[in-house]
Amino acid sequence: MRTAGGATVCSGHRFLSPLPNSTRPQLTNATRFRPGFVQLQPTANGNVVFVKFSDRSRVVTRAADSSTTQSQSVSSVDVLNNGKTLIPDDEFSISKVSFGVIGLGVGVSLLSYGFGAYFNILPGSEWSAIMLTYGFPLAIIGMALKYAELKPVPCLTYSDAKSLQEKCATPILKQVKNDVTRYRYGDEQHLDEALKRIFQYGLGGGIPRRSAPILQMIREEVTQDGKYSLVLVFEAKALKLSDFEQRQAKFTSFFGPGVTAEVGNGDKDLYEVRLISNTDPNAPSS
Repeated sequence: MRTAGGATVCSGHRFLSPLPNSTRPQLTNATRFRPGFVQLQPTANGNVVFVKFSDRSRVVTRAADSSTTQSQSVSSVDVLNNGKTLIPDDEFSISKVSFGVIGLGVGVSLLSYGFGAYFNILPGSEWSAIMLTYGFPLAIIGMALKYAELKPVPCLTYSDAKSLQEKCATPILKQVKNDVTRYRYGDEQHLDEALKRIFQYGLGGGIPRRSAPILQMIREEVTQDGKYSLVLVFEAKALKLSDFEQRQAKFTSFFGPGVTAEVGNGDKDLYEVRLISNTDPNAPSS
């Protein structure tokens, strides 16, 4: 449907065509921009327009009318430049729950209610001794687990990699993903044993322990030749790409068999180790 000023409205989206200088919305430096969006001044009909820029496309989305007290959030689908979509990692798993938070919450609740019942502030004085008896050790255990917990790292999975994961991912790659995307307790960092052997902390030809790379996130994607790949993204401020390249064979050996490792640069101080499964995705299932 055509509207005034040459604007076209279709399925809730408003695509702007050139307007005369007198009616064209102007950028405002005083406006606090939303991340990834450029906010324009309200148009004549009272609408606010947000323009989202990406590498290959520009999407213009019309927000709610200015009469609305709170502007609606602009929703978008996470899409790669080549059209692949991201699958959100929102599947519930007990391994993604912090036992430290559970233990501390239950323990403190029992202690609080137990003390309240003991001093007759809350009902249930006959149960106060039991609540205090169990609440104290649960709170201590919860604090200890919280202190020693290692949080899971984010995992980005692309749609085409999801379909290949079950068939092409080796048991070791599946284990790596499961280990780093759940809470761990007592470990200094994710993949600590693997990094210790590969970078040989404190040994001849190795690196100091304080310079060890830290796993920031993982990605599941498909290579250009159609193979499943698990990408480990490390932050290493004290290392260079050459430190990873000279240990590429060690990455292959440690995470093998059936895996080829490739290393590369990410953003600033980030390095990627791509673990590529050698399983042919077109091979018939056994």
